[in-house]
Amino acid sequence: MVKASIHRFMDRWGRSPDAGSLSMEFATPQEVGPRRVIGETIISGLGPRRLASILQESAQGRNLSYLTLAEEMEERYLHYASQLQTRRLAIEGIAPSIEHDETVPAKIVDAVNALIEGDAFEEMSGSLTDAIGKGYSVSEMIWEYQDRVLQPVEYKWRDPRFFQFDEATRTELRLRDMSDIRNGLELPAAKFIVHEPRTKMGLTIRRGMARPAAWAFLIQSYSLKDWAAFAEIYGVPLRVGKYHANASDKDKRSLLRAVRDISNDAAAIIPMGMEFEFAKVEGQHGESVFGGLLDYCDKQVSKLILGQTMTSDDGSSQAQANVHNDVRLDILKADAKQQAQTINRDLIRPFVIMNFGEQAVYPRVAFPVAEPEDIKGLTDAVSRMVPLGLKVSQREMRERIGLGEPEDDEELLVPEAKAPAIEVKPGTAGVARESETVPPTSLAVHTTGCRCSSCAIATLAAKPAPVDAVDEVEQLAAEALSEWEAIADPILTPLRAIIAEETTFEGVLKRLETEGPDTRRLAAALARSTAIARGIGDVDD
Repeated sequence: MVKASIHRFMDRWGRSPDAGSLSMEFATPQEVGPRRVIGETIISGLGPRRLASILQESAQGRNLSYLTLAEEMEERYLHYASQLQTRRLAIEGIAPSIEHDETVPAKIVDAVNALIEGDAFEEMSGSLTDAIGKGYSVSEMIWEYQDRVLQPVEYKWRDPRFFQFDEATRTELRLRDMSDIRNGLELPAAKFIVHEPRTKMGLTIRRGMARPAAWAFLIQSYSLKDWAAFAEIYGVPLRVGKYHANASDKDKRSLLRAVRDISNDAAAIIPMGMEFEFAKVEGQHGESVFGGLLDYCDKQVSKLILGQTMTSDDGSSQAQANVHNDVRLDILKADAKQQAQTINRDLIRPFVIMNFGEQAVYPRVAFPVAEPEDIKGLTDAVSRMVPLGLKVSQREMRERIGLGEPEDDEELLVPEAKAPAIEVKPGTAGVARESETVPPTSLAVHTTGCRCSSCAIATLAAKPAPVDAVDEVEQLAAEALSEWEAIADPILTPLRAIIAEETTFEGVLKRLETEGPDTRRLAAALARSTAIARGIGDVDD
């Protein structure tokens, strides 16, 4: 128990810490009462009317059912749980650092650094990210003296269902207790870290990601059940039994029993003269209906939590996904900044005041988000600017691109040696001498397109002009499209004739098997264009 006197202060609710209660647990779970760990399930039998009632109750202060729903959604809705975990882990993966002004005494900075370097702090910081889904997260601090410094020795995450908001403003979080069912108990100063991320303005309980995601969860739950029922019906082949006109009731029952048993036992016997067959049922459209709705809901949840869908969808290319981080950078920066503000308010400031007294400026915890470095853009810019006289530090470039200083005995990478230039003089033929330069005006005395031996050698030795790949491909496409009629006629003409002559769809399909369109010219054009485009790409690279 903390018995020594402490420097007192007022928290944001106007309360002063009590030294005697700093080392005691306040929000303890109960076997019987409003803070029971084991609660009732909400998802079973959840429908639109029940969901609307839960959300309305939470906005009015009765948030127990909503928080239980949010907890169960993380267990039942796999995509929601995955995206929420991605956003939470993005914050947990940022190492905290201390920022301070020069006027802050060194002993205070050292004490704060020691405070955040412990494993308990890291675990507490990670637990605060639970607020992203539920709207708020609470961690209780147990204070003790260690090395003559009063500091939290344990952080205990508390179930958000242990708390409620005050009746009047719905903004002050209070402990749920039987002694005051309507308002709950005030939270003691310097005892709780309460993180309430500002994902939107308004009441705290309405800010959690679980609230808008609940409707997507409900829709996908119905769709998944319907899809399962659809698969159960169309996944089993339809068996049709046929009996003759003179069949007795006994024969009919035997046939019915055989039809039923064939699906399980793959064997059956039927009376002579009866038969059954497996009817083909067109049930392949279930995936496009139910699967499309499920995919739509999942994409909306990804946009809600991560701010984008590139890194969460299978259909996105690697290049697209590399442009987008797992969590959009602006969202990650905001999450990190808001969590740092909570820790500075509820932990760092009380810690400094109770040990060192009031300060004009306090050290600050920060979660710096590293910006992704565009290595290609950086190297391209430097390679163009250095020849123009820009001075660039090798040390800085190594740090930016992540390369270390090589050791003295290490093998080094060197640029590829250039082939010696060839000098070609106008009017001379044969092979030019090596180690001489080409005069810039060697071709100027001849007309364009000259085919003399001197100009031919100089043309081969000259550096080829850069290829504009985009223009070349566009020109290639224009040339291919200019012949579209000649390519399309052998395909469309037979097809039009078959459709005009036949009266049924089956007849059209049958004739197409033997009198199909002639696609040879189309295949040749595609092969030629593809080969040329590939060559343009190789030259451009």
